[in-house]
Order: sequence, then structure tokens, then C-alpha cells
Amino acid sequence: MARVARIREHGGPEVIEWIDVDLPDPGPGEVRIKATAVGLNFIEIYQRNGLYPLKLPSGLGGEGTGVVEAIGPGVAGVQIGDRVGTFGPIGSYATARIVPATMLIPLPDDIDDRTAAAILLKGGTTEFLIERCAKVQAGQTVLVHAAAGGVGHLAVGWLKAIGATVIGTVGSPDKAERARRAGAHHVIEYKKEDIAARVKQITGGAGVPVILDGVGKDTWEASLASATPRGMIVSYGNASGPVTGVNLGTLASHGSLFVSRPTMFHYYATPEDRKAGFDRVFAMLRQGAIKPEIGQTFALEDVADAHCALEAGKTEGATVLLP
Repeated sequence: MARVARIREHGGPEVIEWIDVDLPDPGPGEVRIKATAVGLNFIEIYQRNGLYPLKLPSGLGGEGTGVVEAIGPGVAGVQIGDRVGTFGPIGSYATARIVPATMLIPLPDDIDDRTAAAILLKGGTTEFLIERCAKVQAGQTVLVHAAAGGVGHLAVGWLKAIGATVIGTVGSPDKAERARRAGAHHVIEYKKEDIAARVKQITGGAGVPVILDGVGKDTWEASLASATPRGMIVSYGNASGPVTGVNLGTLASHGSLFVSRPTMFHYYATPEDRKAGFDRVFAMLRQGAIKPEIGQTFALEDVADAHCALEAGKTEGATVLLP
């Protein structure tokens, strides 16, 4: 018997309900995992509220860690008792679930379950944004919006480790201090300062060649105005709402800019992609370049409260749900 979150309609946190499910034995190529920790990510809010609509009824959650407790026919390289992580298949808000064995991420012995649950999706996102999408080079200056948030906080540390100069935007003095601890060289409190004007001041009027923007609508104009000619804006999230109605001529008028709207799953599409990406994430974690500070935990079945806190901007760093 497993406890599983379900939504039957899109809406606010109140649409999340919990049901009891009898899980079958895993089928060919599948394993059953008992959850030990579950990550919380903003994409799950988009899926719940319908910005990224799901086929209903649906589970929720895409990231977690657990222990393999049953193995289906034809599965090789996995044993009962193995510690594993998963990201991608929706349904991690559950005390146990069945997933394809090809989606498993073996967890190193030196990385505990809570850390892994906090790092898989955000760490993988950080890796592909910086290294494979924007292809940031040492010596470049990068603007990171929401630099105290889950991905932003990791991106700051990662960028500093590879030799980039980091300008972070935050919404409060507490978050400014958090961004500085992560390694930001310059911090802009956007409620007090004009982002683009401050970026131009910091860069001697040049602007920045790379912008990582997980905020969306509220920072789009500032991102355009902060970019150097032929710079790249990587718009990877919609925390304030989606960017819509974009006139492509705007990119020309701001300096022949590039814009990418990537998703992690296109960069982690194959087992080879996942292995290479997470090998890099775990290496950066070990060297201390990224520190997935867990700002708060919630009981798994209190996930609606966790959604409320995340939407209201009342969380810091990673949130982990505990079965």
C-alpha cells in the first residue's frame, strides 16, 4: 500500500489530495522504489495550476530518492536495497512508486538522500544551463536572477567555480546575504535598485554576455536592457508568469540578442546524457562549488503547505518533503 498525491483538476494547492494505492509488482524493465526524500520544484506549481497542463487525473512531483524494494523482469544492473534517485517521471509525491529502471540515478555513498533529493533536478538544471546551453566561459560576467532561489543559488556557486563573475538579483537583504555566501560578486536588490542601470554601472556600460532568468515576466525587460550586444538570455522559468507577446525585432534593437527557452528534459534525454550530467553535478558538489542548502522541510503529505510557501516567496534554498 502506498500513499499517493493526485490532482483531478488544475488549480491552487487545495486541489492536491492523497489516496491509498495498492502497487502491483513491477513489470518488465521496471522497479518499485520506497521513497526516502522528495524534492520540491517550481515546475510542479506550474503543472498543478495548469500553466503546464497535465493529462488529468495526474500525480505530481518529478524528483526524489528512495530504496529499490522490487525488480521487474529484464532489469540489469540494479539490486534490491540500492539507493537511487529519479527525476522526470511525474509521481514522486508518493511513499512508493514504480518507475522505469532506465530512469534511475545511482546515488554515491557519500551523498545522503536529503541532499540528493534537493540537488537532482536543480543541479541538473544548473549544469545544462551553464555548461551546455549558455556555454559560459571563464572570465565572462553572468547575471543571475533570483540568485537566492533553488537553481539561482546553485548557479552562483557553479559560475564562480568555473571562473565567471556573478551579478545576482534578489528581493530582500536576507536573500542578498545568501547570494553573497554562495559566491556572488555583486548583488542587486531589485526592490531598491534598477537592475539594468546597476548592471551597466558594474560593467562599465558594457552589459553582460549571459543572463540566466528563471523569473520570467517581471524581469524580461530588465534582462533585455542588461545584455551586451550579441548576448544570450536563457529564460528557463516563469516564477512571475510567462514571457508572452515577444516581438523578435526587440532582440535586434537591443543588440542582436539570442534567447533560449530550454527545458532540462531535452538536455537529459538519454542515459548517456544523464550519466554525464550527474557525474558533473556530483563532482561540483564534492568540491564544494555548489551547496544545496536545505532551507526547510515539510512532511510529504503537507505538500500543499509547501506549495503555498514556495509560491509566496517564503522559502530559501531547497525544500525537501519527507515521507
